[in-house]
Amino acid sequence: MIFLKAVSKVQVRTKEINPALQSLFENCNQTIFLDANFFIVPDRSRIGAKAIAFDRYKEYWLDPLFDAFSNLSVHESVYKELVDGKIKDFVDHKIRGIPKQLQIHTDRELTERERCLLEFQISRMAPYSGYIPERDNAKDRGEIRSLAYMAVKKYLYFAANDNLPMHLICHAKELETGLDDMKLLQSYEVIYYLYKMEKYDTKGLRMLYKYQYYLTGQEKRKNPDWGVFIVEMDQTYFSTNKTKILK
Repeated sequence: MIFLKAVSKVQVRTKEINPALQSLFENCNQTIFLDANFFIVPDRSRIGAKAIAFDRYKEYWLDPLFDAFSNLSVHESVYKELVDGKIKDFVDHKIRGIPKQLQIHTDRELTERERCLLEFQISRMAPYSGYIPERDNAKDRGEIRSLAYMAVKKYLYFAANDNLPMHLICHAKELETGLDDMKLLQSYEVIYYLYKMEKYDTKGLRMLYKYQYYLTGQEKRKNPDWGVFIVEMDQTYFSTNKTKILK
């Protein structure tokens, strides 16, 4: 890309169990597709926040992410967005490593019938986005084509930090997007997961949480601070042994 996306104004929800996060606590080897914004350093300099260096982001976020989850994937449309030097080098290293730590899925893998289903799936979601299939323009292409591919191949988990996939997945029935069985993982949920593993830098995870969800006055009014966030997530997922952690 990189057009650096500002972090979307996502509300942190701590009182409801996300079945995707609960399932990953119990089995972290399931396939998770990543959106481009999981790789891109969040940039909130427009509101006066100090930029995060890529090396710090890699240490606190990307390295733990790839250490914690063994089956991370991206669709080719997301991979093509990652053109920034350091990010692309990191991603290419994960793709070419032995063992491979990142799988790229391409439309070429689809059968003729699956390709027809893919185009139909894209046509259902595109009207709610800035993506125009006939032009194959860049706006929202990664999210739309990733979700369409996942729907055709019946993958369940998409990790993103953007309002568009949240809208398409969480309101799938109402919008008839065909994503009824898919679940969304948001950055704050992955931050919590990494925290609960008790092997990653807590200060770094706390910094990332605050940077993305607890900087502005509006965010401080609607989102919990780090301490409350952890307490409320613990109560939701573990207070009555609802969730088991497989480390």
